[in-house]
Amino acid sequence: MSEMSECETADLPTHDDRRWMRACSVDELPDDGGYQVTTTPPVSVFTAAGEFFCLDDTCTHETYSLADGWVEEQECVVECSLHMAKFCLRTGAPVAPPASVPVAVHPAARVGEDLYIALPPSYFPSEG
Repeated sequence: MSEMSECETADLPTHDDRRWMRACSVDELPDDGGYQVTTTPPVSVFTAAGEFFCLDDTCTHETYSLADGWVEEQECVVECSLHMAKFCLRTGAPVAPPASVPVAVHPAARVGEDLYIALPPSYFPSEG
């Protein structure tokens, strides 16, 4: 992963102990699902109610990608398609069983037609 230029990061808020990366273009986000970003662990970005969200991608009930689930826009939740657990897109809190452990949430910001996410350094694979 290459470092972002000052021009790219100029419009992004500062988050201590996090690095911004481009996740995707806004057009790449499905209306009712997620877009998985290859990090370690993987994260996914979602859109609902005109907002953008980034969550750890793996359902905490069972190892399954939340990007493969469905976004319920009015409730602002993502539903895991394996066992129908639901997570709040704003907080990562489980709002429907069988999940009982939250997923991590990360800052997301739109700059022009691109979506950026701020992640802890541990999410980036070793460079070099």
